[in-house]
Amino acid sequence: MPREITAYSNPLIKRMRNLRDKRHRREEGLFLAEGLRILTEAREAGRIPDYLFYTAESARHPLVAPLVAATEAQGGEAIETNADILSKLSGKDNPGSVVGVYPEFALELSAIDRSTAPIWLVAERLRDPGNLGTILRTGDAVGAGGLILLDDCVDPFSVEAVRASMGALFTVPVARARWEEFEPWLRAGPGQLVGLSLDTSHDYQAPRYAAPTFLLTGNEAQGMPPHMEQACDLLVKIPMLGKADSLNAAVATAVMAYEVRNQFRHG
Repeated sequence: MPREITAYSNPLIKRMRNLRDKRHRREEGLFLAEGLRILTEAREAGRIPDYLFYTAESARHPLVAPLVAATEAQGGEAIETNADILSKLSGKDNPGSVVGVYPEFALELSAIDRSTAPIWLVAERLRDPGNLGTILRTGDAVGAGGLILLDDCVDPFSVEAVRASMGALFTVPVARARWEEFEPWLRAGPGQLVGLSLDTSHDYQAPRYAAPTFLLTGNEAQGMPPHMEQACDLLVKIPMLGKADSLNAAVATAVMAYEVRNQFRHG
């Protein structure tokens, strides 16, 4: 049976609130996700929270009961609380109607089966959680096999990144690795590494891409370093007809991903 917590001083509330901090997430191996849509998509993807917080009002929504049942069936705890505590957990003045606490999950490179998808997304030193979330949504939309985060990327399990992903964190596998691990892993099997770069004359629509294609997007401000550009099988550029010299990293990733997907779709 769900229990009720309405006191800010409750030790569990304090502990869960601390998950907004990266250090505490790493120590606990847990992260926060909020919103009925995101939690429902997580459940449909087989991800069930260890803790589910909801209000008496939100309990009347038809999608909340399946979340409560799934949480309790998996040995988790469903907790009825109030909107103020949900706000404390999420860090938002107007929080979602439900907040879930999930175990962190990330693939090792050795666990990736590159034959399962023709497109894989790779991001290097991505710093903005909104960009990370958008790239995850793009990955979901184009049927990418996963997103590989290289070197010091923003934490995909931060509240901001999870929110920006709109549930795609639960549907697109995420792996984290150093470049020194990724490059030999990639070269140990099939895969074309395609980098987005301003330092090339190759139009992104000109080449014929080969599956599996790994699309590499560099840091938002600096792009990718020279040694990564040199390691790419192909560098391509999205033409800019206005005064801006480049697109936002997440937008550029989406444009490229759809070009590759369309080529594969039309043979």
